[in-house]
Amino acid sequence: MKAYKTYLIIQDPKHVVLPDVPFRAGQRVEVVLLAAENGEDTRIKELKTLFKTTQRLPQAQTITEEDIAAEVKAYRRGR
Repeated sequence: MKAYKTYLIIQDPKHVVLPDVPFRAGQRVEVVLLAAENGEDTRIKELKTLFKTTQRLPQAQTITEEDIAAEVKAYRRGR
């Protein structure tokens, strides 16, 4: 499936024009319209809040760089 992505500003919500698309006349295409989010996405904000909350936990305060390196090494070995 060939994909084409472009951005435009809706002038008339009853009539959307996509000029110069790379498809031939008569070709069947699937159209999906997604509204752009203004500012950060809600999920990103929630994730950042979770990270900050987790980093403030008492047990997180005792983790050393060596602990993190060992955990990464073990994960990469499949443990």
